[in-house]
Amino acid sequence: MVADKTVVLIVEDDQNIVDLVRSNLSARGHDVIVSKDGTGVSEVLQARGLDVVLLDLMLPGRDGFELCREIREQSAVGIIVVSARRAETDKVRALNLGADDYMTKPFGIEELLARINATLRRSKPSADGRPEPSIVRIGDVEIDLERRRVTKAGGLVHLTPTEFALLRQFAVSPGELLTHATLLRRVWGPGYETQTEYTRVYVGRLRAKLERAGDEPLFITEPRSGYRFATA
Repeated sequence: MVADKTVVLIVEDDQNIVDLVRSNLSARGHDVIVSKDGTGVSEVLQARGLDVVLLDLMLPGRDGFELCREIREQSAVGIIVVSARRAETDKVRALNLGADDYMTKPFGIEELLARINATLRRSKPSADGRPEPSIVRIGDVEIDLERRRVTKAGGLVHLTPTEFALLRQFAVSPGELLTHATLLRRVWGPGYETQTEYTRVYVGRLRAKLERAGDEPLFITEPRSGYRFATA
């Protein structure tokens, strides 16, 4: 339990859902802000220290996917898409645009609360009892696990909490085969073991930020199994 209140922004036009989620979050000590159509989100991001955004995709007058992209460009805040859109293509698109998680309506409030807590945990260092190096260097990439800072060729690389949480798993296990299920369980939590689109999308995001044409690959795909992280 942290001393400061968690601040959650709900972007949702269904008043029944807003009332349900707001009452449950408030009862658990969270501060809740509501935007019914996505207007003013940029201002809220600048003015408040948001921790999580719950984002509907079908908003009146706004493209929820575009709003997801805009939020991610401005902030590393946790984004959980909560949508009635069930197609896998919609989920993959949202993840590619920077969403940390995707759940479909209707949903149970306990599941939503669990996903919020899992998203918040990814903003903190892992504490699974394994000894970790403080700094990992692979080629021109340096990963400072204590400071949660990553550089490539001396330049700072901006990662979201979920991206860094995934990179941490690779950095502390160089050369080890990490299956999709293992990564999903360690980064997203129990219950995600079959959601392989999450690992595929987020490994792709890490590759885009940390690998360049002509570089030795950092993330080695093991078909139908998972990935290995390059050794120095």
